[in-house]
Amino acid sequence: MNYKALEKLALGSGFTHAVPLDPTTISLKQEVRDMCKNGCQQYARRWSCPPGCGSLNELREMICHYKKGILVQTVTELEDEFDWDGMMKAQNRHQEHFHLFLEKLCAFNPEFLPLGTGCCMICKTCSYPDAPCRFPQKRISSMEACGMVVSEVCRQNRLKYYYGPNTIAYVACVLVKGI
Repeated sequence: MNYKALEKLALGSGFTHAVPLDPTTISLKQEVRDMCKNGCQQYARRWSCPPGCGSLNELREMICHYKKGILVQTVTELEDEFDWDGMMKAQNRHQEHFHLFLEKLCAFNPEFLPLGTGCCMICKTCSYPDAPCRFPQKRISSMEACGMVVSEVCRQNRLKYYYGPNTIAYVACVLVKGI
């Protein structure tokens, strides 16, 4: 599978934008993980979130094995800057696009690492930390859970992140071996 085919799968899954991702531009930062710890209700409650998703060193080791990737984005217009319902609908739509994309990608059998938006919601109640993840092959951590500043990753890979007032952009990525 080449990049053009990957991009076609992504755009065909409903994303607004898809661009090549150079994994060497990914920087994992403790400050981002600290924001998870101090501001997210899911910290230490899910395998997909810190610390369950692995240390920064473990994540760096995992990511370094991927030489190519794709950034995908769903951009949505909102009624106004306080349109929480619109933001949640846009996030749900983005996650639907992402799951459809991953389903299509599986048909080509490449080895890949998906990093999404928000926390994994496969199980109503996560088994963390009392038992192993029930679906480790389906679990998706977010880019932020891995320590990425999403706007920075976008900028370094020439993907616009801000589209003006009353818009929101949700971003995810897939690192792929063999494209």
